[in-house]
Amino acid sequence: MQLTLHPFELKFRYTFTISRKSKDVQPLLVVALEQDGCSGLGETADNAYYHITVPKLMEDINAHRVLIENYHLTTPEAFWETMYPLLKDNLFALCALDLAAHDLYAKMQEKKLYEVWNLDISHNPMTDYTIGIDTVENMVKKLQEFPWPIYKIKLGTKDDIAIIKELRKHTNAIFRVDANCAWGVDESLRNAAAFAELGVEFIEQPMPAENRDGMKELFAKSALPLIADESCITESDVAACKGLFHGINIKLTKCGGITPARRMIAEARELGLKVMTGSMNESTVGTSAVAHLLPYLDYVDMDGPLLLAEDVADGVKIVDGKIYYADRPGTGAILK
Repeated sequence: MQLTLHPFELKFRYTFTISRKSKDVQPLLVVALEQDGCSGLGETADNAYYHITVPKLMEDINAHRVLIENYHLTTPEAFWETMYPLLKDNLFALCALDLAAHDLYAKMQEKKLYEVWNLDISHNPMTDYTIGIDTVENMVKKLQEFPWPIYKIKLGTKDDIAIIKELRKHTNAIFRVDANCAWGVDESLRNAAAFAELGVEFIEQPMPAENRDGMKELFAKSALPLIADESCITESDVAACKGLFHGINIKLTKCGGITPARRMIAEARELGLKVMTGSMNESTVGTSAVAHLLPYLDYVDMDGPLLLAEDVADGVKIVDGKIYYADRPGTGAILK
């Protein structure tokens, strides 16, 4: 295989703010793997919370360039198993390689990736659109400028209930709330009770991952379903979420790609957990890969390209929450 790395810095449409930080630019790394006349693309994003930078991603991938370029792809899963021992400390880098391998593998078969898995796309869930933390006036403005059937509302302020009450005045859309670990037990219980009356579908990661005792209490008393994010990073975390959450949000970048994500989905189903995939503000490259998992999912948050002021790729299209696949093999993503 031939390996090529493409670093990018893409501007957000608006400053993107969650409970932990704000940012105006999203650094990304797109990986290309070429073999037998076909080229596959994968992507991963930098993330300060997990101490991941694009230079670090490139350094860790380049450290294994000789092995990668002497590897002959048979299946993405076999490639993942080869690379995991080498990149187990940087699953973001492994994700980019795994996505590229899946795209390449499907293209070599001249099929869309979901066709490789024999999936039915007729009942795919719609994606939400994220409204980041801001003044309530600006959050209302963003909502009005981008009419959408489902919104993910980032919270973690002293006025969270007031924010949802105000937003509700301006739309009948479904709301999903993501606190990014910002609350405690009492605050979570109060907010869940209030939000249940305001058309909120579920709450994502209300408390820090280490607060397992608090999550047990909240799980027993919450008026709304609870979805794990920071509490469910890799495969080993799935079973630990049972009894604390009603479902899990799988981020491909955090778990190491599509290969482990499909195993996580299967395990979650066995445990009776709902399944969601989320985004890390990827461009259309990473988002196109997520799209092929849709038939497996209950919920999806794949609005990364919608939040960016610029994109580097063409692939899946998102219109009013519905995802349309590109008429190309693989994931359908191509660099512009």
